[in-house]
Amino acid sequence: MSETANLSTALPPAALPTAGHGNLNRRAAYASISVALMLVVFKLWAVISTGSTAMLGSLADTVLDLVASMATLLGVWIGGMPDDHNHRFGHGKAEALAAMFQVMLISFSALGIAWRAIGQLIAGGHTEAAGDGIAVSAIAMVATFGLLAYQRHVIARTNSVAIRTDNVHYQSDLLLNLAVIVALLLDQYAGLTGADAGFALLIAGWLGWGAWNASQEAVEQLMDQEWPLEKRERFLEVVRQHPELIGLHDLRTRTSGNRDFVQFHVWVDGRMTVTEAHRVMDEVEAKLMREFPGVEVLIHPDPEGHVDELGVSAQDLLAPEADLVAILSPDEPEVPATTPIAPGAPQQENAA
Repeated sequence: MSETANLSTALPPAALPTAGHGNLNRRAAYASISVALMLVVFKLWAVISTGSTAMLGSLADTVLDLVASMATLLGVWIGGMPDDHNHRFGHGKAEALAAMFQVMLISFSALGIAWRAIGQLIAGGHTEAAGDGIAVSAIAMVATFGLLAYQRHVIARTNSVAIRTDNVHYQSDLLLNLAVIVALLLDQYAGLTGADAGFALLIAGWLGWGAWNASQEAVEQLMDQEWPLEKRERFLEVVRQHPELIGLHDLRTRTSGNRDFVQFHVWVDGRMTVTEAHRVMDEVEAKLMREFPGVEVLIHPDPEGHVDELGVSAQDLLAPEADLVAILSPDEPEVPATTPIAPGAPQQENAA
């Protein structure tokens, strides 16, 4: 069968992932590297001055921030490259790979901090020069606030998974620096021996939890997980508006970097010519691209009632009585092959 996939439909320039998005992502990565470099210098001095394990944990985290931000820069640089003959779907998954590299670094950092903190608790170490450590942590919080604000601006424009993972990590830095300040105050001024090591353990736990959460979206992209249910329902609402579509089935979606991909089959009047069916597909694609900027669409037109395989993929998602939650939810069992395909459709044939 022939497939219709005309991706040249006229669109506003801002509707597609552009080189400008790649530039924004790279600038965000450069900003992360700059902030991390500055903080590494300050925190190294503070560790030497205070002897604080919590501050050492903060320094280790910032060093990993620096390495992770470099990985982010590489990921968004590759991810922003245009399609080529060896990567026809683009390079978007490079961002997810960069995010997973960050997750591994964060996890190793958490384990190292926890090990050092346990050793300090056993040995009963003390901290010194709390004022220096508190001043450095305060400077780090101000710099991090500014970086987070800029990253959120970029994420809103580009939806970059690598920048989002970097943003999650720097959010944890705010609490980490605050924990260092509290630990130094309690250890030196309140006389609570072990407070520094205790807070270091909390920091390690927080970093581990953040690494787990940050890994989820990257894994979903690498595994080509379907769009969220709400997004697919909104997608179907747009398709349903076209009067010449009799039904829709075998909907498949995925996201790679900041690009969305979708493919599906539609039922049309079997008496349509190829030219007429192509016109309908173009009109559907134009509506979808206006509502979902940058989406890459692949539509397979079928004569009314025809299916290639029975089961879930044959369910008509445009039918008024269709239970979209049951059909689209991955947690639901497969619909039996005896389930009706399209109301009023002629006898189906299995063309598998």
